[in-house]
Amino acid sequence: MRRSRRTRHAAEGAAPAAGGFAFEVAARAAAIRECQRLRYRVFAQELGAALPGAKRGLDIDPYDAHCRHLLVRDRTDGAVVACTRLLSDQDARNTGGFYSQSEFHLGRLPLLAGRKLEIGRTCVHPQHRRGSAIACLWTGIARFVQTEQYDFLMGCASVDMRDGGATARRIHSAARLRGQVRDDLGVLPRAPLPATAPGPAAAALPESARALLPPLLKAYLSLGAKICGEPAWDRDFQLADMLVLLDRAQLAARYERRFLGRDAPDAGA
Repeated sequence: MRRSRRTRHAAEGAAPAAGGFAFEVAARAAAIRECQRLRYRVFAQELGAALPGAKRGLDIDPYDAHCRHLLVRDRTDGAVVACTRLLSDQDARNTGGFYSQSEFHLGRLPLLAGRKLEIGRTCVHPQHRRGSAIACLWTGIARFVQTEQYDFLMGCASVDMRDGGATARRIHSAARLRGQVRDDLGVLPRAPLPATAPGPAAAALPESARALLPPLLKAYLSLGAKICGEPAWDRDFQLADMLVLLDRAQLAARYERRFLGRDAPDAGA
């Protein structure tokens, strides 16, 4: 599907904002480097992931060159406080497949009729994980999906594995009870979570599984997305990844108007 110049500009230009944040799709290499620097800070320095670009303080992998990079800036100082990268099904053909295929056998998911967009390497600065920066990021994603007319949004939502996977198991079990897990597509993890008995950390978990949800996974499920199959163990990042699929036709009604309708804010701030 060919996009007009006007459509491309609307998707990639910075969105004006009345609040504290604005989203944009990076148009220059310097902006992509800012995203890679934030990713390094979160994944390597905070979570301890082993990354190829560690000597330069950047998180870089071969997928970056084939993705568009959506970022959120703090309007007070221009700093990038959140980012994600966007890989279309068409561009995925040039990389040998989606990033999620390195962690999951996708089963029948690629056969679903419609255009697919994968988001990945999503991260938010720790000082902005409970604020409007996340809403701004999701508004940017939603605008991109709407402008480009994608039918499915997919990605790996991560849960910290430093408790041996107890939190991830609890979240997944609760999602299954709520009907938020689908097994019909035959999605399987390449490396399932380690079969270890819950340790002392598990006993300290809050009673409500919702209280455990990381912001990205919480946003996905609130929008009406489903977790596909069982979680995968990402050994490099020491994370439990859940492959999440959002069918645009099943977007929760209360969010359709907010993110895709006329009332959607320009920057979600």
